[in-house]
Amino acid sequence: MSQRQTRRDALKTVGLGTAAAVAPSLVEAADGRPPNVIVILCDNLGYGDIGCFGSTKHRTPAIDRMAAESMRLTSFYVTSGVCTPSRASLMTGCYPRRVGLHVNAEGRQVLFPLDRKGLHPDETTIAALLRQRGYATACIGKWHLGDQPPFLPTRHGFQTYFGIPYSEDMVARRGRNWPPLPLMSGEKVIEAPVDRSRLTQRYTQKAIEFITAHKDGPFFLYLPHAMPGSTPKSFASPRFRGKSANGSYGDAVEELDWSTGEILAALTKLGIDDRTLVVWTSDNGAVRGHGGSNAPLGGWGYTTAEGGMRVPCIVRWPGRIPAGRACDELCTTMDILPTLARLAGTKAPADRIIDGKDIWPILSGEAGAASPHEAFFYYYLAQLQAVRAGKWKLALPLEARWHSFGGAAAKCPATLYDLEADIGETSNVADRHPDVVRSLMALADKARDDLGDLNRPGRNQRPAGMVKSPKPQVLPSK
Repeated sequence: MSQRQTRRDALKTVGLGTAAAVAPSLVEAADGRPPNVIVILCDNLGYGDIGCFGSTKHRTPAIDRMAAESMRLTSFYVTSGVCTPSRASLMTGCYPRRVGLHVNAEGRQVLFPLDRKGLHPDETTIAALLRQRGYATACIGKWHLGDQPPFLPTRHGFQTYFGIPYSEDMVARRGRNWPPLPLMSGEKVIEAPVDRSRLTQRYTQKAIEFITAHKDGPFFLYLPHAMPGSTPKSFASPRFRGKSANGSYGDAVEELDWSTGEILAALTKLGIDDRTLVVWTSDNGAVRGHGGSNAPLGGWGYTTAEGGMRVPCIVRWPGRIPAGRACDELCTTMDILPTLARLAGTKAPADRIIDGKDIWPILSGEAGAASPHEAFFYYYLAQLQAVRAGKWKLALPLEARWHSFGGAAAKCPATLYDLEADIGETSNVADRHPDVVRSLMALADKARDDLGDLNRPGRNQRPAGMVKSPKPQVLPSK
């Protein structure tokens, strides 16, 4: 039996999070400096929406070429099927419940305009961590971790911010007296309402300007796109509108491919390609009815099915990360913070629990490198719904399983999937593996104690930030 299989099947019950260990030595680029870092995050883009992950509908030559030069992570997870909690984990290296951003101030799925809640000022983001190491930092795109001043990117380690503070679908409509969708520069609104069809184009231009200005490095660019987006009708610029084989959704995906190609071309032109690490992924799976695909996974975004929380991920650093390789070890967005800390020669915060793990051994192609996660937990809002350990995923037995934005709930039995043999979650094998069910149930109990569950706070949760009287982000009066 292989080392990997032994680890996977042991299902040892261990702590869910620990303080960071002593920082490993700096991982340098060829010129002896820490690497530049670019994280490209798409919005609601599915596992099967790009060619290198199986799409036959979308033309994604730039992303596919990137994948050929990179490592594809095929068991890469976000921590939520919706935007805000997923993005909170990427920025902090923690489960959303850990940092109090699994729900908004009213207990709903994501933060809305004028929400009282946001990312706590005391949390340490990737940007804050890297800025301490001399990195120039920029966030260009959709933030969605709070639109009030204490929660903006500029208060969380980013020197530069250009983008929209929440989702592109959060515009005024019946029952929602929201302000016009604002485009912000720093902490000021510069356009409202923003032309959503030009967002990908403008974000790409700003990203290349930032890269060019900081080509001597090191720099950290976080590029969270607004597309394909949260509306049934996606937005693309005239150059791409109506050109794909998959309607407006496909148009948006193909423009994202163009954007990726432009950024990679800029790195080559500036001569910094071999000292820049690029991570390309999505904040959650494709949403039912919007035109996207999560194939061959089962389920949709906004859920705890694999299709909601397993996303495509490509990681590229020429000369340091093996090219053309696929890795099926379980990794998560939470792992990006501790991994980048290592690369920058520092460490994740040691004064609090960080759920992410350093996955550089996996990314660098180290022989025998295995997932550092004994278990992964699938939460929907406040409810723990599933646990994965090794190849096994258990959908927990629940008297009322919440499963939609409409708040529907239904009783469900314990359902066990072998994700190596059944990636689509079609066959319940719980009756054949009662020992595995018991082991996963024990892990779930530990998560409930540590992180909490429905109507049950966790012992090690931290509060989100709160303001008393939120004010709209509006265009200043002339």
